[in-house]
Amino acid sequence: MAISHFRAARINNVVFIMHKLPAEWAPQWAVQLTFPHPNSDWADLLEEVLPCFVEIAVTIARFQKVIIVCQNAQSVAALFDQKSLANIILQEIPSNDTWARDHGGITVEDDNGQPTILDFMFNGWGLKFPSDKDNLITKKLVDNGVFGPQTQHQYTGMILEGGGIESDGEGTLLTTAECLLSLNRNPQWSKAEIEQKLKDLLGVQQILWLNHGYLAGDDTDSHIDTLARLCAPDTIAYVQCPDTSDEHYDALKKMEEELQLLKQLNGQPYHLVPLPWPDACYSADGDRLPATYANFLIINGAVLVPTYGVPQDYTALEALRPVFPDREIIGINCRMLIEQHGSLHCVTMQYPISVASQNVQNQ
Repeated sequence: MAISHFRAARINNVVFIMHKLPAEWAPQWAVQLTFPHPNSDWADLLEEVLPCFVEIAVTIARFQKVIIVCQNAQSVAALFDQKSLANIILQEIPSNDTWARDHGGITVEDDNGQPTILDFMFNGWGLKFPSDKDNLITKKLVDNGVFGPQTQHQYTGMILEGGGIESDGEGTLLTTAECLLSLNRNPQWSKAEIEQKLKDLLGVQQILWLNHGYLAGDDTDSHIDTLARLCAPDTIAYVQCPDTSDEHYDALKKMEEELQLLKQLNGQPYHLVPLPWPDACYSADGDRLPATYANFLIINGAVLVPTYGVPQDYTALEALRPVFPDREIIGINCRMLIEQHGSLHCVTMQYPISVASQNVQNQ
């Protein structure tokens, strides 16, 4: 089809075809994981955290493909049985760390359902950590033929992490001002300019901003996927802190009040689902860690929910069952993941069914 049949936008003198960003609950082909290795920040905890990554991969492989970016395919393959390996695509690609949500490609689709993987720049959450290797992973996956030949790849020239945005697939984007307006991400653009670029790139009609909400120990400048999650076009699940003595109470109460005022594109308020507040988790050094039940992953037929070995784990799983009545709710112990200040959603990135490839070779 001729390019004139599509809407188009020009950003930094590059013409982009207008797309839409599928919701996470849309049909998926695969989920990407980037495995820890001895040269990552997990070096001292590698033996303790690997079982968590393996459990996440095995669980996802029950439902769909898993792309594992790793340093040594042979050693990673040895962690899985043959049944799981049948649905796992191993790719030897250098990485700095493991947070695939933020260095992974973000897939959009045009009006005909043709996919483009948008390659946003990842700068270590505002220049906090090295990211030179992570920033190259998406292009290498494309070059290795992991995705089908119908899939396009496009650099955007914008710094953005997948954990910083939530899409309903129908034109609404939910995000936080603390993250997207960070001076260490895109300081050359105003809020209005950032909004327009996101609308042009992701095909959204409205952007809902939260100005409050944070988690102690979070390195991301308040990624939305740790605080509030779109679960359906009319439903948002969010972390609620009822403990008035907790350091998070005021900020999360203000965030809750903001959520109550948000409107869908049709003008209706959202159905809000509060998630329990887990007992505080601390590192060996006494630092509070960012435990959150909002960091769940929606996949085909299931929702993977992080748990932390605290009494509220069961309540969190039960809270999400009526939200996703047609999906299996599966808890995965992510207590070790938060030792490096992220959780389950942070280490994964989903790819929609439109990018599927039938001829992927492990390499």
